[in-house]
Amino acid sequence: MSTISRRYLVFLLDLLLISGSYLLAVALRFDFTFNPEMERFSHTILIVVLCKGVVFFFSRLYRSIWKYASLSDGIEILKTVTLASVVVPFVLILLRQHEHFSRAIFFLDWGILMCLMMTSRLAWRVYREIYVVSKRQTGPKTLIIGAGEAGYQLLREIKKNRTANYNILGFVDDDPEKQGMLLSGVKVLGDTRLLTRLAKEMAIEKVIIAIPSARGRDIRTIIRRCTMANVRFKILPGLADLITGKVEVSQIKDVEIDDLLGREPAVLDDRAIRDFLTGKRVLVTGAGGSIGSEICRQIARYAPAKIVLLDSAETPLFHVERELAAAFPELMLVPVMADVRNRGRLESLFEEFMPEVVFHAAAYKHVPMMEYNPVEAVTNNIVGSRNLAGISDRFGVKNFVMISTDKAVNPTNIMGASKRAAECCIQSLAVTSSTKFTTVRFGNVLGSNGSVIPMFKEQIKNGGPVTVTDPSVVRYFMTIPEASQLVLQAGCLGRGGEIFVLDMGDPVPILELAEELIRLSGLEPYEDIDITFTGLRPGEKMFEELLIAGENILPTSHEKIRVLAAVAIDRAACEAELDQLYRSACANDIVGITDGLRRLVPEYTPTYHFNGVVPASFRRMRPDLQIEE
Repeated sequence: MSTISRRYLVFLLDLLLISGSYLLAVALRFDFTFNPEMERFSHTILIVVLCKGVVFFFSRLYRSIWKYASLSDGIEILKTVTLASVVVPFVLILLRQHEHFSRAIFFLDWGILMCLMMTSRLAWRVYREIYVVSKRQTGPKTLIIGAGEAGYQLLREIKKNRTANYNILGFVDDDPEKQGMLLSGVKVLGDTRLLTRLAKEMAIEKVIIAIPSARGRDIRTIIRRCTMANVRFKILPGLADLITGKVEVSQIKDVEIDDLLGREPAVLDDRAIRDFLTGKRVLVTGAGGSIGSEICRQIARYAPAKIVLLDSAETPLFHVERELAAAFPELMLVPVMADVRNRGRLESLFEEFMPEVVFHAAAYKHVPMMEYNPVEAVTNNIVGSRNLAGISDRFGVKNFVMISTDKAVNPTNIMGASKRAAECCIQSLAVTSSTKFTTVRFGNVLGSNGSVIPMFKEQIKNGGPVTVTDPSVVRYFMTIPEASQLVLQAGCLGRGGEIFVLDMGDPVPILELAEELIRLSGLEPYEDIDITFTGLRPGEKMFEELLIAGENILPTSHEKIRVLAAVAIDRAACEAELDQLYRSACANDIVGITDGLRRLVPEYTPTYHFNGVVPASFRRMRPDLQIEE
C-alpha cells in the first residue's frame, strides 16, 4: 500500500473515531437513556464530523510516522483535537443550531476523542515494540554499560534499526538508584563490578560502553573486566562527537587509545579566537608536521585572509595543502618550501606575505636523535626560532606563538635544552618588542609522527614484542586536536613574554599504555604479545615535568590553561650566549654546544650513561667526558 493510500485510510478511521466519540459523549450526557432530547443532539453528528474532519485533514497529523510516535506527536494530537472541538460550537452558532450545543457534551467529546486518538496512534507502536522488534532481536547477546540518556537513545536506535545486530539483554550502571529499574523495558542488572559475573552467567558476547563522559581509568577498568570474561567490547564516541544529542548505531566504534585516556573535550572561547584569526594573514611553520598541520586545520575554521604553510619537508607539505584546499576551497593557501634556519629566505617571505600572526611549530623533537645530532638541534630549534622571532619583531607581527615541550623543564637532553633556550630567546625579545610573544608548553600528543602509539601498533601488527624503555616510565598525553585548539586559545590570551602550560591531566604509565593497546587489538599481553624492556634511551627521563623550580604558575580565564609569570631575562647576555652557541654549532664543536647550553639553561643536567652501554659515536663526540659504565 502506498504512503498516500495509507494516509487516506488513517483519515477515514479518524472520521469514525470522531463520530463515535460524539455519540458516546451524548450518550454519557443522558446516562444512556434514549429520549427526544438525546435524539435532538444526535442529529448534529453530521455537522460535527464535517467540521472536525476539515480541521483534521489540514493538520499535520498525517505527516507523522506513527510507529515512531513520541511526545511531540502527542502534543500535535492535543492541539488538533482542541482546535476541532473549539470550531464546532462556532459553526453551530453560525448555522443557528446553538440550541444543540451543550458544555457537558463539549468537554466529554473533547476528552473521549483525545483518548481514542492517543490510543489509536500508540497501538501500532506498542504492537511493534512488543511483537515485531522483540522477535527480531536475534543478534549476539549484548549488555549496555550506562543507563543514562546515551544508553537509552542507543537502545531505542537498536530497536528500530533493522540492520542493528544486537540482542540487548540488560543495562549495567553504577548509579544505585537505577539498579533493578527498567529502562524502555530492559532491566538495569547491577553495577560494573558485577560485569564479569553477569557476562559469564548470561553468556554475553558483546558489551557497548555508552558513557560519553566516562574517565579513562573507568573505561580501562571496564575493558579489563570484559577481557576477563572473554567478551568483545565497543564504545560510543565522546561528548564532542554527540553534540547533536542523537545516538546512532553507526556511531558505535572499537575502543581506541584516546578513549582510555578519557580526556574531556576542550571548551573554547570561539569569539576570542575568531577575533584573533578571522581576516588575518597567518604563517604556520612546521605546517606539514602532526601539530603544525592540525593547527592549520583549526585556523582554517576561523576564515583567515590566508594561511602561509611553511615547511622544509616537501611531501608532508604537499599533503596538508591538498587536504586543506579540498576542505576549505574558498581559503587562500600558500605552501612554502623553506627552512627556518635560512634568515634571508624568511625575510623575503615576510616582505611578500606580511603575516600578522605566526605559529612556530617547526622543531626537531626526537630526544635520542638529537642526542646524536646536537648541531641540528641547536641550528633548527634555537637559531631557527631566533631567526623567526627576530624577523617577526622587525616586520611588526601582532602575535607570535611558539610551541614548546615539557622536555624543556629541567632538561637532561639536547632537545629539551634547545627548546628551553628557544623559550629564553623568545622571553628576552618580548621585553622590548611590540609583538606579543607567547610560548605554549605541553607534553606528548597521541598519534603524532614518531610517537609511542604508532610504534606500539606497528610492533603488535608484526607479532611483537612490544618494547618499553622501563616499567616505571610515565608520560603526559593529550590528543592532537585538543593540543592544537588550546594553542589557539593560548594565543588569544598572550600579552607578551608568558609561557602557557596546558593541563595535561594525570601522567600515564607507558607500560600500562602498551598493555591496554595489546588488549584493544584483541590479544593478551605476555601471552599473545610479549613486552620487553630496553632501558632508557639517550637523554630520556623516567618522568616529565611541566614547571621549573621558581616559576610562578597562575590561572587564566580558561580552565585548561595556566600561565607562568613573565621572567625578566637580560637580553644582551642572552644574545651573547646565543651568538656563541651558534658559532659552536657552525664549528661542529660538541663540547662548546654542551657548555653553551649549560650557561644558557642552568638547569640542564646532561647524562650520558645509557643503561651500561655508551655508543661509540658519543665517545668520539665527547672524548673529554669521564663516562662510567
